[in-house]
Amino acid sequence: QVQLVESGGGFVQAGGSLRLSCAASGRTSSSKDMGWFRQAPGKEREFVAVISRGSDSTYYADSVKGRFTISRDDAKNTVYLQMNSLKSEDTAVYYCAARRGYVVGRYYSPPSSTYFDAWGQGTQVTVSS
Repeated sequence: QVQLVESGGGFVQAGGSLRLSCAASGRTSSSKDMGWFRQAPGKEREFVAVISRGSDSTYYADSVKGRFTISRDDAKNTVYLQMNSLKSEDTAVYYCAARRGYVVGRYYSPPSSTYFDAWGQGTQVTVSS
């Protein structure tokens, strides 16, 4: 089982940037697709971004496309989420997740959270308007 620990959350003004990190330990995460999800107060957890093993494919929620970038450094067992041009509606707890297996081919739609079987504890991102 993969253990995941997120970091990098915090308080930022609208228009600012943050970079989240997700450190993986335990069974190697390099063979798994990795994703970021978020949950705002009173809302369901929602998909943000996913990256395939080997970084061959990425996919983003429409709400973050063009502003967020997911990347991974398998040598460091770390996945990143660079968040630019932050908006107040990006305020949420952000979770890193490891997928059970991997996509065959490329991502053409957001994966369900049920595909992910390892989750971090979350990191709070607060964007003030």
